[in-house]
Amino acid sequence: MKLDILAFGAHPDDVELGCAATIAKEISQGKRVGIVDLTRGELGTRGSAELRDEEAAIAGEILGVSIRENLGFADGFFKNDKEHQLEIIKMIRKYQPEIVLCNAIDDRHIDHPKGSQLVSDACFLSGLLKIVTELDGVQQEKWRPKQVYHYIQWKNIEPDFVVDVTGFMDKKISSVMAYSSQFFDPKSNEPETPITSKNFTDSIEYRAKDLGRLIGVDFAEGFTSERYVAVENLSKLI
Repeated sequence: MKLDILAFGAHPDDVELGCAATIAKEISQGKRVGIVDLTRGELGTRGSAELRDEEAAIAGEILGVSIRENLGFADGFFKNDKEHQLEIIKMIRKYQPEIVLCNAIDDRHIDHPKGSQLVSDACFLSGLLKIVTELDGVQQEKWRPKQVYHYIQWKNIEPDFVVDVTGFMDKKISSVMAYSSQFFDPKSNEPETPITSKNFTDSIEYRAKDLGRLIGVDFAEGFTSERYVAVENLSKLI
């Protein structure tokens, strides 16, 4: 199955928090989008790997993604090395996306920038003919995405561009809250974490509102780019 966009996240819920509204908008316009989670989030303070699996499946259904896979890398301990790069290359060659979305280039959680660079490196290597990979016993063709964009997570990184996601925030928030084990729940007796506060849950909306304010729309999501972002002409800019 060829996809238009393939979004990678170090943990289940990274993609939803970082760019779910953008994904929902792209899907509404007929694009085929998939998600690949690198780990099962098994080191998370709350919940379990099995519960995160279930929540990820629900979140994917809410967004309407075409596929969702989990590579089962070790949460907290995966590396940007040949072994892990090859597994991601297999996903890129399997789905042949035009655009790859991946973790923030810098963030509070060490897996986020690590996963960001890992996926970025794999996107380049995936285009090299002499790197041979097989999937289900069949040799894969080389493939390099046209663009690699990084969504923004905990830290307020200055975006290179923003996407107007007005009309898609409800779907984003619903997909995030599908991870009920991870976020604000006044009835929960589990330990508190930086993402379990009501302030963090509220920040999903107020951050998008602030980015939207800067471009004159209700809501927006920000991204950084590894290359110049080109437009056909000046009238394409809003």
